[in-house]
Amino acid sequence: MVSITPDSPIGVVFGSSHKKRKLAEEGLGLATVGDLLRHFPRRYVAATELSEVATPVVGEQLTILGEVRSCESAPFTAGNRRQWRTTIRLRTDGPDFSVTLFSPYKNLADRHEAEFGAGSRALFTGKAKQFRGSWQLEQAHGFALDGEGGAVLSKLIPVYPLTAKLYTWDLQKVIAAALDLVTGVPDVFTPELREQYELLGIMQALRWIHGPDEWGQLGAAQKRFRFEEALVLQLVLARRRAVHRAQGAQSRPGRDGAILAAFDARLPFELTGGQREIGDLVAEELGRDHPMNRLLQGEVGSGKTLVALRAMLQVVDSGGQAALLAPTEVLAQQHHRSISALLGDLAQGGMLGGAADATSVVLLTGSMGRAARQEAMLRTVTGEAGIVIGTHALLEDRVEFADLGLVVVDEQHRFGVEQRAALTDKSGTPPHVLVMTATPIPRTVAMTVFGDLETSTLAELPAGRAPIQTNVVPLAEQPTWLDRAWQRVREEVEKGHQVYVVCPRISGDASEDGATDQLDLDDDGNEVAPKRALAAVEDVHEGLATGPLHGLRTAVLHGRLAADQKDATMRAFAAGAIDVLVSTTVIEVGVDVHNATMMVLLDADRFGVSQLHQLRGRVGRGGLPGLCLLVSHAELGTPARDRLGAVASTTDGFELSRVDLEQRREGDVLGASQSGGRSSLVSLRVLRDEKTIVRAREAAEALLSVDPGLTRAPDLAAAVAEVERSAASGFMEKG
Repeated sequence: MVSITPDSPIGVVFGSSHKKRKLAEEGLGLATVGDLLRHFPRRYVAATELSEVATPVVGEQLTILGEVRSCESAPFTAGNRRQWRTTIRLRTDGPDFSVTLFSPYKNLADRHEAEFGAGSRALFTGKAKQFRGSWQLEQAHGFALDGEGGAVLSKLIPVYPLTAKLYTWDLQKVIAAALDLVTGVPDVFTPELREQYELLGIMQALRWIHGPDEWGQLGAAQKRFRFEEALVLQLVLARRRAVHRAQGAQSRPGRDGAILAAFDARLPFELTGGQREIGDLVAEELGRDHPMNRLLQGEVGSGKTLVALRAMLQVVDSGGQAALLAPTEVLAQQHHRSISALLGDLAQGGMLGGAADATSVVLLTGSMGRAARQEAMLRTVTGEAGIVIGTHALLEDRVEFADLGLVVVDEQHRFGVEQRAALTDKSGTPPHVLVMTATPIPRTVAMTVFGDLETSTLAELPAGRAPIQTNVVPLAEQPTWLDRAWQRVREEVEKGHQVYVVCPRISGDASEDGATDQLDLDDDGNEVAPKRALAAVEDVHEGLATGPLHGLRTAVLHGRLAADQKDATMRAFAAGAIDVLVSTTVIEVGVDVHNATMMVLLDADRFGVSQLHQLRGRVGRGGLPGLCLLVSHAELGTPARDRLGAVASTTDGFELSRVDLEQRREGDVLGASQSGGRSSLVSLRVLRDEKTIVRAREAAEALLSVDPGLTRAPDLAAAVAEVERSAASGFMEKG
């Protein structure tokens, strides 16, 4: 018997089936036997049960197990050739399906009749289609589980992730052969760890994951692989945290009677309990001699920026500088204006009228004029600027700091780890890092996506935040409701308030990069063009200004405007000189206009749940009740409408973040931009497997506390090192 190892090429088990091997290599990315064994089924079909197909969807790819009601062959002529058509009628736990197989020879048709005899059970894969009121499986392929020539390898039939012309039974057969032949499969768990955590050995787990005879066997195998993946990931993150803690950093304890104390004394309101508690924790961590690395999350308007500003002032009091990195110019400009206004003369260091302990706050963006950029860079490199606010322009090599002590990253999901590192590398010693996000993050996601950061949450909203009513405007059923929406806008303006109108596109033929994160997908997960033109800022503004909103003061805002024009528009809107601002999602984060009480989101189904939640957080910020209208052509019962219904039903950001993750692909949860190279999860799901992830994090900390190098578990150490190498490689490629 031939002996193979996990490193052997998959050709050794595909044998003479070169086409199938090529499909597995090119379509699924499987190069070795080890890759093949780790290509786990996505679901299972019980060989003794008929498939439940309650409500088929036309075009949906189905894998069904049915009982053959009838199987009949008949000849027909195609061109000048005589061929045979075999029609198989299948009974499921739902509607009947018919399957048609074509054969160029009568003996093949006879073989089909013998294989799919009446009363036998068969497994077929194909696309659902309706013809004259009956369901069919189009382009179907399958095999019989019993009857003449029928076979089944396990009582629970695995259904694998596939590529075109490669079928689940193709993989089932070669994986079964590989399991019989393979030797030397490493087990990341030592016998002691397997006993401690009640886990299967690697070979037993592989056999049961690919060919279980009962659900209990499958559950035991899944438990092992989910815990393995969680543990390896948590070990990588724990080692990152340990390396970070081991780095030296300059202590930034602040000093009594300086700018932070003066700022606190001037605050016209009381800090919330959460702001005080997290502020004290951040202040204590800034005073340590190793770098703080903390994630601060909280709902829109929870006061994260104030916590960050107080941390920046503590660093300035300690003789250092702080940098605030924002994802857009609009947000960077907003931060610069609001922080300068909050500080008043405390931000006028070196200027006539500045306070005694004042610092200087500068703005640095890519679209600034040359003279303004040079002045900002000069004040940064000399240390005159205690607080530097900017966009990606801060990451440029020629931007230098005198003594960078704190990096604040706003809206972490817009930046990758390599961009964060590009800024922190500008400090002689590792700076302290505070990452902020207004996208609520479930606990297990924080443990994975942001697992190298310690996490704090601002759960309460400051006084003065008003409730926001959210309604869906369903144009598919109620097309006239849009007219009422524009009437409602006029009513709001007549009360002296202001309104946002948000569109997914800038113009009819171009979209704002990053403006939407919810795309139409076909059955194979590929993006498809929407059936109708999406609302565009320029077109919508023209139509409103000359139509339903004629006479109101309207303006546009989007990413292709010049920086000074965007800034002037936002200033005018903040000053109340504009009634209705028609914009893309550049107003998603950071824009703070207290008199804005209403938002109309056009083609709202083109945005993700978290993005919709962020956008509506722009209204109701001044103590006045807010109204958000989600305008959509999506039909009732579609995932898009379900998404909008979820947003309209609650303002709980953490609940919505769970809905968002449940509707998105798991690969999006651990995107390379977030994790530094690990692009997806295989067995693990961050919401479903919460207990497993928590247990794995505790296990990782316990293992590293007694064996930092994992010398007692060499295969586990190798798996961790492989993920670390992958992350480092991904980082270097991006860098």
